[in-house]
Amino acid sequence: MLRQKCAHRKRLEERGGDHNEVLVSVPSPPAFAAYFRIFVHQERWRVTERARQRERERERERAERASMGSGGDRTPEGSEEQQKRSEIYTYEAPWHIYAMNWSVRRDKKYRLAIASLLEQYPNRVEIVQLDDSTGEIRSDPALSFEHPYPPTKTIFIPDRECVRPDLLATSADFLRVWRIHDDRVELKSVLNGNKNSEFCGPLTSFDWNEAEPRRIGTSSIDTTCTIWDVEREAVDTQLIAHDKEVYDIAWGGVGVFASVSADGSVRVFDLRDKEHSTIIYEASDSVDTPLVRLGWNKQDPRYMATIIMDSAKVVVLDIRFPTLPVVELQRHQASVNAIAWAPHSSCHICTAGDDSQALIWDLSSVGNGGGGSGQQATASAEGGLDPILAYTAGAEIEQLQWSSSQPDWVAIAFSTKLQILRV
Repeated sequence: MLRQKCAHRKRLEERGGDHNEVLVSVPSPPAFAAYFRIFVHQERWRVTERARQRERERERERAERASMGSGGDRTPEGSEEQQKRSEIYTYEAPWHIYAMNWSVRRDKKYRLAIASLLEQYPNRVEIVQLDDSTGEIRSDPALSFEHPYPPTKTIFIPDRECVRPDLLATSADFLRVWRIHDDRVELKSVLNGNKNSEFCGPLTSFDWNEAEPRRIGTSSIDTTCTIWDVEREAVDTQLIAHDKEVYDIAWGGVGVFASVSADGSVRVFDLRDKEHSTIIYEASDSVDTPLVRLGWNKQDPRYMATIIMDSAKVVVLDIRFPTLPVVELQRHQASVNAIAWAPHSSCHICTAGDDSQALIWDLSSVGNGGGGSGQQATASAEGGLDPILAYTAGAEIEQLQWSSSQPDWVAIAFSTKLQILRV
């Protein structure tokens, strides 16, 4: 494996700190709102008027098809009713949806958090729930709350057995942790990784460690990754992870995480050795090919997948064999925006993008427990792998989540719509 001596300590010393503390240059308070807005624009989140019109047209067509295909006949009771029940449920929010996440608690089946994408300071977060008996997704007004700036990501605490408080984390200008009660949501903590200012660089993403739920890792445009102990509300470690903006972060175990950046690289970090990182992959022209999303296979941590900005392909990597992709998935017709590994299978992955397609792929034929084989190289070169399932949404899909507690269900977000799909 490529072993890179990342000059974390040197760069930190140049900035005036040690390797557990980073001095970050941030904008002055009056300029902060404009600064965050520029970041949102750089992430390509602006919805143009032409895109809005296209989304409305597609929704009208979809509504017409649905009305033509719906009949008044009721399904019989018993097993036939279960088999014929709708496999697509839709919720329409009053605003454009971006951030979205499934709850994993056993006592909260079919619960999701969704967040708005509004180019203004006040934004909204809603917690919605599917009523399985009626097929309706409902939002509880008591669990809807205002959020500063558009959340770049939202995640429920990974607590399947319900032994911890019901928490929801969001990232934007800061990392925020919210506590969910039956009748309200309260802000539990606001976490700022910059000790030298009340402001910090906007957070592009974060990941909650499933193996050690007290840890959250964040990524920022200030080139850092910060590991938080959310129980102590304190920074555990902060590293200058890349040479440019860090766009995503993913845990691969208790003390191991990976990140992707505008510098075009995927790097893996082990918290037991903070001065080194391993470069798993570099885009062919890293100057002009930022990597914007990263997914780590939780069922088989040897594999991860990443997205190249403005690219229609998904790159699948084997960390044992760096630099050479296991396969490149090339059946999307427009930029890919989101990826999600199956929570119950080591060889299935879902991808979604601007072509309004959500595709599920079976990678069992290209892994074979090794990297760099002739079969893999051929599949990569020819783009020969086809998806096993495909779904076309009403507009460009910007967000995708595969439920770990209900693995038969995938959620997608496009325009103002949230849809959950049985796969």
